[in-house]
Amino acid sequence: MHGASQDMELLKTFIQVSLMISQQWSVIVKYCWFFVFSQKEQDSMQKVTQEVKHHEDNIKFLKSHVNAIDESIHSLQGELKECHSSNMAVEVNDDITFVNSEKQTIDQIRQLDQTAASIICQVQDQHGLMASTLRCTKDIVGILASLGKVNDKNLSRLLSEYLGLETMLAIVCKTFEGVQALERHEKDGTIDRNAGLHGIAPTIGRTLNGRFTVYCLQNMRPFVGEFLPDDPQKKLAILNPRLPNGKHPPGFLGYAVNMISLDDKHLSCVTVDGHGLRETLFYNLFSRLQIYKTRSDMLCALPFITDGAISLDGGMIEGSYKFYLGDRSDSGIQFPIAEAAPSLPNEVSEIEQQIKFMEWKKEMLSSDIQREEALLNNAKSLLKAKSDGYRKLINDELLNNGRNTPFPSVHSGTNSR
Repeated sequence: MHGASQDMELLKTFIQVSLMISQQWSVIVKYCWFFVFSQKEQDSMQKVTQEVKHHEDNIKFLKSHVNAIDESIHSLQGELKECHSSNMAVEVNDDITFVNSEKQTIDQIRQLDQTAASIICQVQDQHGLMASTLRCTKDIVGILASLGKVNDKNLSRLLSEYLGLETMLAIVCKTFEGVQALERHEKDGTIDRNAGLHGIAPTIGRTLNGRFTVYCLQNMRPFVGEFLPDDPQKKLAILNPRLPNGKHPPGFLGYAVNMISLDDKHLSCVTVDGHGLRETLFYNLFSRLQIYKTRSDMLCALPFITDGAISLDGGMIEGSYKFYLGDRSDSGIQFPIAEAAPSLPNEVSEIEQQIKFMEWKKEMLSSDIQREEALLNNAKSLLKAKSDGYRKLINDELLNNGRNTPFPSVHSGTNSR
């Protein structure tokens, strides 16, 4: 019995020692884990802190560039004012007449009630400068029919017929974000009548019905090529069709895309990539649409036509296979026609283009600043969350250590004897 008692005591001692070693090992593992996790959290917080500083430095750098651009624009505007003052007499004596002015075109569009184009025109009339700040209209460049002019009434009618009324009334936006702002949808796909253009129409006593077309400049692939050298209108350098003898086909007048006259503000820096309307909007609309004097000339040149052609006597081909026959149709909405253009000195045009480029660059930098500020706010929020989590981890560990009971004594069993 005495031997059995000793064995029991040895077993108790072994169990107690094992328990103590197990508890100590658990504590060691726990502290090792805590140390590793703590170090990882500190490294992570250090990385986020560096990210915060990176974004703050970027914003500071971008804002300094915006300030420099503002100073350059102010200086150029002063030079432009001096140029206009010295050439005022010349401008007053210019004889500029418009057979079908842009204002007349806008008036015609405005009369087409319940169309998106008409609502846009009326919103701009009634809200004035505020229209450029409204979410659903601030990104709009204009109604397509008002964005270009031609020098011939007949050609204006033909090009307008070729594009069709729906296209002539299309809204042109700079970005896809601007397109999305025009219309919102419910989860079931129905239109939210209280948002976008549908929501703003009732504020001017109008309702918007039916479909409407919107062109997004940001998503358009621009013309890949050069501009004609020293051309103030920045016409596209497209190779003309040539016969085997090297001459142009009889009656060939040019390409429709180069027969559109643009305002200086639309020649460049309209899109987010700095492109103008000719190499984006009008090139995507007309591509290499050729213009001929007569239908006979056009048909003789058919082997050289790939993207369609129009003749001044009413002939019309789409692509090289779709022929429009019958009487002409008048879309009612046509491109404005200018018989003469104001003759501004080259210096004035150059300064205006510089200002336009500076304003475009400032707009791009402002977008970069907004993006950096959003990233900065996200980084700060992440840093705060990690910092709060790490602080809580430390506090919880300190509380747990305070509640720990001492390890059982190895000799508690033998002392009881």
